Amino acid sequence: MSRPPALFPLFAGLETLAGVGPKTARLLFALGVERPRDLLFTLPHAVIDRRPRASIREVALPATVTVEVEVGVHVPPRRKGGPARVFVRDAAIEFQLVFFHARGDFLARQLPTGQRRLISGRVEIFDGIAQMVHPDHILRPEEADGLPAFEPVYPLTGGVTQKVMARAAEAALARAPEAAEWADPALVAREGWPDWRAALHLAHAPRGADDVSPQAPARARLAYDELFAHQLTLSLARTSFRRGKGRPSRGTGEMLARALAALPYRPTAAQERAMAEIAGDMASDRRMSRLLQGDVGAGKTLVAFAALLVAVEAGGQGALMAPTEILARQHMESLRPLAEQAGVVLDILTGRDKGAERAAKLAALAAGDIQILVGTHALFQQDVGFRDLRLAIVDEQHRFGVAQRMELGEKGLAADVLVMTATPIPRSLALAQYGDMDVSVLDEKPAGRKPVRTALVSAGRYDEVVAHLRQAVAEGRRAYWVCPLVEESELVDLTAADERFRALRAALGEGVVGLVHGQMAPADKDAAMADFVAGRTRVLVATTVIEVGVNVPEATIMVIERAEIFGLAQLHQLRGRVGRGEADSSCLLMYRPPLSEPAERRLNILRDTEDGFRIAEEDLAMRGAGDLIGTAQSGLPKFRVADLERQAGLMAVAQSDARALLAADPRLDGPRGQAARLLLWLMEQDQAIRLISVG
Repeated sequence: MSRPPALFPLFAGLETLAGVGPKTARLLFALGVERPRDLLFTLPHAVIDRRPRASIREVALPATVTVEVEVGVHVPPRRKGGPARVFVRDAAIEFQLVFFHARGDFLARQLPTGQRRLISGRVEIFDGIAQMVHPDHILRPEEADGLPAFEPVYPLTGGVTQKVMARAAEAALARAPEAAEWADPALVAREGWPDWRAALHLAHAPRGADDVSPQAPARARLAYDELFAHQLTLSLARTSFRRGKGRPSRGTGEMLARALAALPYRPTAAQERAMAEIAGDMASDRRMSRLLQGDVGAGKTLVAFAALLVAVEAGGQGALMAPTEILARQHMESLRPLAEQAGVVLDILTGRDKGAERAAKLAALAAGDIQILVGTHALFQQDVGFRDLRLAIVDEQHRFGVAQRMELGEKGLAADVLVMTATPIPRSLALAQYGDMDVSVLDEKPAGRKPVRTALVSAGRYDEVVAHLRQAVAEGRRAYWVCPLVEESELVDLTAADERFRALRAALGEGVVGLVHGQMAPADKDAAMADFVAGRTRVLVATTVIEVGVNVPEATIMVIERAEIFGLAQLHQLRGRVGRGEADSSCLLMYRPPLSEPAERRLNILRDTEDGFRIAEEDLAMRGAGDLIGTAQSGLPKFRVADLERQAGLMAVAQSDARALLAADPRLDGPRGQAARLLLWLMEQDQAIRLISVG
């Protein structure tokens, strides 16, 4: 399948546009504009009102004003390099035009004394006198028609002027073809949206501030198109993933009943709901592709274990993959007692397994003797073969892309895939990133989880905090002390952690304080963790390696140093490491004053709520989508028009529309399907187009 000829002019070189030479084309690359198509979606972010006024008196200054004036006296600069002034008079008032470094003859030609001119520019009051410095436009009255009433303001890059951008955008717009409607007609009518081509023309010709807001009908329409194309691609990926026939896996529930009977508490309603959704997916003949999203401490591990037992009871195997070795070992520790109760064989495979030991595990796995395997990405290696992998669970998805999800599924014959994340993600982002998956949310805390008391403490009170720790350690309690990521340099972080470790050891005594950081050898990390878990050390100094999943119920104090330089989600994750046991827990956010306003807002939100979803929404509002997941590995698409923070609702509409269209027309053969194909080509969703042609 090749690109429709109607789109060829939009995918030609930029130099094919009138007024764009090779040099301008090179400069536009810096804006991410490589073809005429990109100019269509580079929209103005503001608009200047250039409608003529009778006098600058009509406008609240400072402001941009267009006014006809009579040119008066020219006053040359008093000193070399000083400003030249030209007095002018509009219908009501006299004011000055100010020019720096202008040659006198130039000004005399542009502004002949006694003649009338139309001038447009920013007027400010300086020392009680109204001045316009370097007018944007100086025209003869008969040329007034050449000045647009509203002038769009485009994003620029060095060497490219507004004029060049506006001309290039206009030339690109002339190439936008007529297109059949790909959006749901009822939606277009309900929202009062223009068609695609009209929306482009309107968005590039705003007539006021309202027209450049994300809510303007033309803008909302173009944002929707972008999101719709993205969701169509995800839905096609989901369909193709499911087209690989799944195998129904049905459990009897006996193993789970045995494991639950040994627990001191009942699962929450949210856990039971998620278990039922997952079991339902696994029982169907379509492959499961589900995201299990739960806040810190919402009990995802139990839900995951229930799913693994369904795979085992159906006669197959399950795998649980974690992003780090510490986490894999932790899953192993927390699942071992449950596995013993249920009567299943559980083992672990990491990069550390070598030689004969590894070979023995692989043989047991291939024979089906290991029923549940926990591990790191070592589970991916070529020589790892299962007898019958029914379910693959991936923990902490954001470190893990769509391609790897697919790859893990490939290991088994049509294995079901469940992805878990402890990062509560606002709904709009969850749809952008995981629109190809179904979502189960754990939105309540298991019985027995106590709230964590959170306090803000200035760094000046360090000695008090250490005294508080000394008291806590004497009472047999345990604490984490998290050191800041001072710079992006591992070495500096290491020094910071090392220094804090030595200072606390001196204050609290030998053998009381342990240290764990990213540069340690895996075996040393495990040993340090094991000492803390067993209570041989009471205080664990750590860099953020403990952010996700570390589970020591006896730890009740979390000190986070330089809390103001951490992100909200990270602080929330770290705090979630305490409050896991019977005792009351506290989290101390140590900051170095003075706090910036955003930092203060972050720390206050954290002090006021433990609801991860509310924290995530606030985080999105404060930081924007790319930062929230860390743009580098976010897997978030780059949208040119759509704004995920301000247009969150559109993403959900786009997803349900995409799924509805594909349900009615899976191969996009009908009239609206054909229009949607054009949209996919236009939005460069080549992956989606391949999926249709494969289908």
